[in-house]
Amino acid sequence: MKEEPEVFAGYWITTEEFCNLTPQNMFHRQLDRSSLPEVEPERQNRHILFRRKFTLTATDNVILHISADDYYKLYVNGVFVTQGPAAGYSFHYFYNRVDLSKFVHPGENTIAVHTYYQGLINRVWVSGDRQHGLLLDLFAQEKLLLASDESFLCRVHSGFSAAGKAGYETQFLERYDAAAPEIGFEQPEFDDSNWTPAKIRRHAAYRMFRQPTAQLEFESIAPAAVEPLANGFRIDFGAIYVGSLTFRARGKRADEIEMRFGQELNEDGSVRHQLRANCNYIEFLRLSGNIDTLNQFDYKSFRYVELLLPPGCEIEPDSLRLCARHYPFPLKALCNRTDENSLAVWKLCVDTLHYGMQEVIQDCMEREKGYYLGDACYSLLAWSILTKDFAPMEKFFDDFLRTSFINRGLMTCAACSFMQEIAEYPLIMFLLLLEYCRLTGNLEFARERYAAFADILDFYREEYAEADGLLNHLDKWCVVEWPANLRDGYDVDLTEGKRCDTKHNALNAWYIGAIKCLNEVAAMLGQPPYAETAPLEKAFFAAFYDPAKQLFRDSVSTGHISLPGNVFAAFFELFPDRAGVRNTVAMIREKRLSQSLLFVTFPLLAFLRREGETELIHELLTDKDAWLRMLSEGATRTFEGWYKDQKWNTSLFHLTMSLGALFLTDWEMERILRFSRR
Repeated sequence: MKEEPEVFAGYWITTEEFCNLTPQNMFHRQLDRSSLPEVEPERQNRHILFRRKFTLTATDNVILHISADDYYKLYVNGVFVTQGPAAGYSFHYFYNRVDLSKFVHPGENTIAVHTYYQGLINRVWVSGDRQHGLLLDLFAQEKLLLASDESFLCRVHSGFSAAGKAGYETQFLERYDAAAPEIGFEQPEFDDSNWTPAKIRRHAAYRMFRQPTAQLEFESIAPAAVEPLANGFRIDFGAIYVGSLTFRARGKRADEIEMRFGQELNEDGSVRHQLRANCNYIEFLRLSGNIDTLNQFDYKSFRYVELLLPPGCEIEPDSLRLCARHYPFPLKALCNRTDENSLAVWKLCVDTLHYGMQEVIQDCMEREKGYYLGDACYSLLAWSILTKDFAPMEKFFDDFLRTSFINRGLMTCAACSFMQEIAEYPLIMFLLLLEYCRLTGNLEFARERYAAFADILDFYREEYAEADGLLNHLDKWCVVEWPANLRDGYDVDLTEGKRCDTKHNALNAWYIGAIKCLNEVAAMLGQPPYAETAPLEKAFFAAFYDPAKQLFRDSVSTGHISLPGNVFAAFFELFPDRAGVRNTVAMIREKRLSQSLLFVTFPLLAFLRREGETELIHELLTDKDAWLRMLSEGATRTFEGWYKDQKWNTSLFHLTMSLGALFLTDWEMERILRFSRR
């Protein structure tokens, strides 16, 4: 939190179109509709290229500091090097430190950068804000050799045009014209004599910080099967990956290859390009008449591809590859069960995390590509336990704490233009902070951020607490569980987009639990508790407890008793005696995982682990209607549901349910998941 920004010698450079634009404010509370940002279709989907030659006498210790808004792909001497940065806000924007020593040679070298301004308002980037540019400093033997300025040449890449949009305004699908004059721009011998000098941006108020996490890794995935069709090929890459397709083809100039991507097949064996997750994955390669190589910019989530070829077009079958992208994944944990079903669930969860983690931990890989606070708490905990790498978790805390400039109670998605608030998401993060402290022992990290976490709870208390201390009248959406049909009939109107004026159980259980977690952290730091929870627990008991059934009701205005309304309470030790604990275990034993998914399943299983119900946990992990149901439907990555048709827009590559791996490996959960009485 005390990190100092990096001062660049280079300027933010861009094109004539962007150089004089005043940035647009994208940020507001979700329910505040008074000053929404302007959507600008005329300024979207801009692929902008930069080139510069430079001379070296020695090739050791050649270091590049580079960033772009929204994103870049870097080439040196015609070779792809890396891409980035992780998304950020302009007041804390990331740059990448890249060692170029193995990509350069003595004499003249060429740096080429493909940058992108998307312009959509979504969960991917802070885009639509009229801010585009490239920033870099190049050092050789620790001396500045080159900095971004007007000596760079630039040009809009005319080879990329939109073939529609996918997901929730998530991305532009691509029509790639292999005859565009910019094709091959990354090669040293490329003729850039008709390019124009870059322009320096007038309004570029960034504070730059080195990205604290690693660069993505890339794997070339060969097809598991290639099936000839009457007019093309159907390719199966064996599993769903996140990435892009590449191949070489030759055909008549201006003819197009239609590419249909999918995560599964239709009943007739064709590729289901209209994904369940609201993406219609159809893209095009327009041929030049020579041998063309498809070079896509954005990524998709797919396993299958159909290539529909025009007459006379030929594909080089050996060139077909899926370029998979993911964060480095050094697996350092083992499954603690040896039965076939447990090992199958373990592999499903591990593979999901391995190939799903990107610059940040996302939820679904196609519909939203969203950096979600609530979902990420569980999947990021699993990722960190499996890899013993806590750098992404540390970045996660800081990324979401930075959203406090929009709302002290934090936003649902970080480092993006999409404004959403979900009430319990910030509260779940307190549990993750506590586990981080217990697992890493890095108390200084928590000490530096303690006040920021305390301010979140201050906000909830100041804005929403009633006389008894419990929360009500929230202008943040509370989901309890998602989708709604897995809430076990939770009897509260939780409609998104309006205030909830019913004092209800789940939100207050999370609120009290968050205070308990912060109290535990405070004790580790040698500080007094943030707040005493006994009065809140007493109020919770008075508001929601049904003494006859010895279970908690959903709200103050209903007699309905649900699984979420008792799992959260049991997990945070809010029952007054053991009878309610036993009744909750019995409820779980009866309902299994039929009424839980993204947000109830972790506390449910963690509660059972703390209670010593190891065999019941094993039964649930290997239940035929849970993770094994996914596998029976052909899953290679965890679904956004126990089965494909459980949601109306199911993602078949959704990271949250990879949390199953947490309960198949050893990390002293029984000790960690206890709360002190304060």
